[in-house]
Amino acid sequence: MQSLRSFFYTTFFFAASLLFGLVIFCAGLLPYRTRYSLARGWAHTGLWGVRVFCGLDYIVEGTEHIPPGSHISYWRHSSAWETMAQALIFPPQAWVLKREILWIPLVGWATMVLKPIAINRKAQSAAVNQVVTQGAARIAEGIWVLIFPEGTRMGVGERRRYGLSGALLATQTGAKIIPVAHNAGRYWGRRGLLKKPGTVRVVIGPAIDTLGRDPREVSDEARAWIDAKVAELGG
Repeated sequence: MQSLRSFFYTTFFFAASLLFGLVIFCAGLLPYRTRYSLARGWAHTGLWGVRVFCGLDYIVEGTEHIPPGSHISYWRHSSAWETMAQALIFPPQAWVLKREILWIPLVGWATMVLKPIAINRKAQSAAVNQVVTQGAARIAEGIWVLIFPEGTRMGVGERRRYGLSGALLATQTGAKIIPVAHNAGRYWGRRGLLKKPGTVRVVIGPAIDTLGRDPREVSDEARAWIDAKVAELGG
């Protein structure tokens, strides 16, 4: 039965994503905050749907750790779930993502008008420079920057070395890093159709000061907090 529910949800989510993709792309000339509010509508629809179809809800702890201003959020990446949740939990964010996503009809085109930082992951040093340069511009505009520091979706119990681009951006701009841990991977895996019922726990950690610090030290501090909290959550 849960597999059937998951199938119906996936069909619903796919259709909703195409519809919102078209609307957001057509709104490309409207102010950025208006475009982003439409993206939040997509996220709200997706999370509402997975709760109704699959019985998967979520709770958020630590919102008091989100500081005023524009900063950098580090999210554990395990599924499509957190790509929706982040849009509702945090202020408007520019997403660091692989450029191939922008090539997806409608969905990619819509993402393009939301000011992402689309990188070529094979162009290593150039990609890092792009994150630092464009990320600094987004922060100056009052837009947060969202980074999945492991660079790809990770399965439950998996860990990977963090990239340094986010820490470099933070130390050069003085922006704080806000680490975010969750256990969405237990319910919505990075592969497969099945979405399990339950409650995803999202925990926002204390902001990490970065100004004048070594980027590797900052990255290690963020990773230590996220890894420990994810392990505690069973993610």
